[in-house]
Amino acid sequence: MEDTITTTLTDRYDDDGGGEPEPSDSLRIFGAVYQALRKKAGFTQESVAPEIQYSSHYIASVEQGRRLPSKTFIERSEEVLDACGVLRKAAKHLSRRRGFASWFRVWAGLEEQALNLYTYENRLVPGLLQTEAYARTLFTQQVPPLGDEKVEAQWAARSERQQLLREQQTTAYDFILEEQLFLRRTGGVEVTRGLIDHLLDLMAGLRHVQIQVMPLVREAHAGLDGPMRLLETPEHQWYAYNEGQRGGVFQADQKELSVLHMRYAKLRSQALTPDDSRDLLEQMRGAL
Repeated sequence: MEDTITTTLTDRYDDDGGGEPEPSDSLRIFGAVYQALRKKAGFTQESVAPEIQYSSHYIASVEQGRRLPSKTFIERSEEVLDACGVLRKAAKHLSRRRGFASWFRVWAGLEEQALNLYTYENRLVPGLLQTEAYARTLFTQQVPPLGDEKVEAQWAARSERQQLLREQQTTAYDFILEEQLFLRRTGGVEVTRGLIDHLLDLMAGLRHVQIQVMPLVREAHAGLDGPMRLLETPEHQWYAYNEGQRGGVFQADQKELSVLHMRYAKLRSQALTPDDSRDLLEQMRGAL
């Protein structure tokens, strides 16, 4: 993989925007093959889960063709199911899931096994934190417009991906969100109320998820160059993704990552504490 990859409009990460959804027939075929091998080995979804260290929900999603299996999942399953290389060969023919742009396949695969995931956003609430109403507002307001089928495919993909917050409890999810994201009231007052309620629930119920708000008035700010995402893999490798209006850049260069780490650390110190962020969100919720 190159250290820096600049994506194009049709080959981009596109977490919170559009992008061309692609078919998932190969995922359904892979899922059927996996299910057959699992049953032949005498496992249920529940019994094989601890053996490969993935949840039964994850396994069910793979077998139903709704989730792209990670490389680690495939390798562990090969060994436990004694698959004789069948899963590795089948994985080579996997295509992207509906609802995900082609570039997102790479980042989504990394997300599923991340040890740490840091996100700073000043444009919109990240996909992992969105409510259905908020996400559908983004989908239906895209220019050029999406058809109904693509809107449904994108929400299905996003909803599935949001399971990570509850499934990957050993992953540290850290978000820094600009206060202006809520003041904009994307989708209207009711959508914004629901969004803030959702974030408050996540902050109260998931101790591995931390959300900080960057106040609207802040004289010093390390994130003026735009949003950023940083991710650490189980092999302790770090990657970053920075997105713009019509494309984005995937970073693996250590010098660039060092700069982004410094900026993110500074943003953490400049944002409100998690407790103060909760208080501010509650105040904004009460003012709606």
